[in-house]
Amino acid sequence: MDHETQEKRERLHHNLINMWNFYDEVEQYVGDKGESQDIPDFSSYVQSVIKEPKDQFIETIEISNIHQLASLIKSCSRCPLSEKRTHAVPGEGVINAKVMIIGEGPGGSEDVAGIPFVGEAGVYLESWLKAISLNRKENVFITNVVKCRPPLNRDPENSELTTCFPFLEKQIALIKPEAILCLGKVASNHILGKKGTLSSLRGQFYNYHSIPLLVTYHPSAVLRNESLKGAVWQDLQMLAGFLNLPIKRKGSS
Repeated sequence: MDHETQEKRERLHHNLINMWNFYDEVEQYVGDKGESQDIPDFSSYVQSVIKEPKDQFIETIEISNIHQLASLIKSCSRCPLSEKRTHAVPGEGVINAKVMIIGEGPGGSEDVAGIPFVGEAGVYLESWLKAISLNRKENVFITNVVKCRPPLNRDPENSELTTCFPFLEKQIALIKPEAILCLGKVASNHILGKKGTLSSLRGQFYNYHSIPLLVTYHPSAVLRNESLKGAVWQDLQMLAGFLNLPIKRKGSS
């Protein structure tokens, strides 16, 4: 609690007690209640009247549209990731997208371009989307949990994920996708609030603020381990079936 809010609450609490004592004393002389009553606990009332001030950062995000939000992301310096970035990467795609794709963070190519999934993993992701009649120009919005590249492409730290998460929450609220596809363990665990392995999380839809959410492997992981291709194709077929999307070809690569 900030100092100013604490002082306001203390003053109000003190004044309420003084008022109670004054009227209680008057009642003893001119009223008919007889005995003095215990002073009520005004704490809950005081807290409800004098609320904690909103974080200005959160308040600004709450009133932003998708374009204003992108500008906020590009100028953000709230965590150390901003210090070494070339560009922040808000996301790309269409508003009111059918599917929102969420990865963990930008890589080197994305940091240079300011656009998500434009490197080798991005090209591979495009082939996944094409296989089930999706693309970022028509019915998809693609972004990451953190909007700046972690050094050497390491996993984002929890403090970085937490600091950046309000941006993602607002993006989801504005875009209102019919479904969310999470790529990789970091994004999936943070969004779902779980600590499971990817293999334990995939294969089912989760309810994220009334939006169906499906988990699959990150394209980078599949490029490193081609044995994961079959699992990804199962997940993509599951997503396509749920959204009644035509499957254009067999396989995800």
